[in-house]
Amino acid sequence: MSNIFLSGGCSFTYGHELSDDKNGKIPSQKTWAALLAKNIQADYKTVAWAGSGNAGIARRVFEYISQNKGQDIFVSIMWTFVSRYDWAMPRNAVLEKTRWATITPWDTSDNQAEVQKTLAASQPQLEIWKTRRENLRDTGVGPFADALYRHAANQYHEAYLSWKSIVWLQNILEKKKIKYMFTLADNTLFYNELEPLNRVDPLLNALYNEIDFSRWFVFGERQMGFNQWALLNDYPRGTTHPLDEAHRDAAKLMKDKFFEIYTKKQETL
Repeated sequence: MSNIFLSGGCSFTYGHELSDDKNGKIPSQKTWAALLAKNIQADYKTVAWAGSGNAGIARRVFEYISQNKGQDIFVSIMWTFVSRYDWAMPRNAVLEKTRWATITPWDTSDNQAEVQKTLAASQPQLEIWKTRRENLRDTGVGPFADALYRHAANQYHEAYLSWKSIVWLQNILEKKKIKYMFTLADNTLFYNELEPLNRVDPLLNALYNEIDFSRWFVFGERQMGFNQWALLNDYPRGTTHPLDEAHRDAAKLMKDKFFEIYTKKQETL
């Protein structure tokens, strides 16, 4: 059986604002993923990253399994919003691994008034954001984010990049015979409001059909995500995240699907 339970995702998997959060300095042990890991005798590890996009999630999971060959790993990922980017920048000490930048719509100059309003009730998050803005300026990521979202970003391309990352990692995990379960934070990964994105054109439909949804857990109709489910059911929230109770109940909901995948022989999946 697996001796490592590895999770990937964004802040919903890292555990920002949960009761054991230390201003984002260490991963929470009270997230949906950490709670699922307690069902088996495995060490819980996470490569989740706050604000991460789906390409970054796939990249970090791939790096971990590539650097830990010979380990028996179970992978569980909560994919996130399509509107985030993972970009290799010119090297700088403050970038992830001196190279990688996570870029979100909140990083643009146009959205700073909204960010300040959203985070106004949380001084720790405002301080973290202030440091991030300084780093974005110093590394050139800030001006790049302004240009990217102003001139190039669009839902079609973002869905294409996200689905390509999902299929890429799915195929690697299957090739390496690593068991996995995927879920999602928000169904904008697959929907534009009520319209399925796979119906846009044959290319997106073909890419969508490459995803093995038999290994996914969704939280309701139209591929509802964890954050949407928590909002719909009025779970307590921090500034921008569901709190402990939502993670506990989500782990309970996911438990049967997790064991269905975890206990099956690889060749039968």
